[in-house]
Amino acid sequence: MMPGQVPDPVMSAASLPSLVHLAGIPTSTMTEQLRLAETFSLCGAISPIELLHAGKRPLSLLQSEMADETERRKRRREKNKVAAARCRNKKKERTDFLQKESERLEVLNAELKSQIEDLKQERQHLVLMLNLHRPTCIVRTDSIHPPQSERHALPQQLSAQ
Repeated sequence: MMPGQVPDPVMSAASLPSLVHLAGIPTSTMTEQLRLAETFSLCGAISPIELLHAGKRPLSLLQSEMADETERRKRRREKNKVAAARCRNKKKERTDFLQKESERLEVLNAELKSQIEDLKQERQHLVLMLNLHRPTCIVRTDSIHPPQSERHALPQQLSAQ
């Protein structure tokens, strides 16, 4: 193979001896595992590096481990997908709640401001009426403390009206 050339992903047993001195595995073992891989038509599904790490595990065990790993990843992705959807829904509900609460508080604030204005106007009107009445009012010294008979008469008059 020329430098810079991409190797063929399907390795044959003949191309393996160049890796043997790196792995420290006898050539016969490596060759046998490659033959098994080719026999079961994996054609690159198990790379030579996986074969080096696999040691002497049977091919069916490798296949089941790969299937288990694929299934585990699939389950993990599905759980993550469900959790992400749940998180998005929860965030949307929280945003909707806060929006409605904000609108409610704005309406309440406007009502309270209106009520404040009404009370200010009423106060201003009462102060004006008091100032208009003051010059005509005769202040008596006994009016500060009404007589005993008048103390009870005022609540009776108010309740009668």
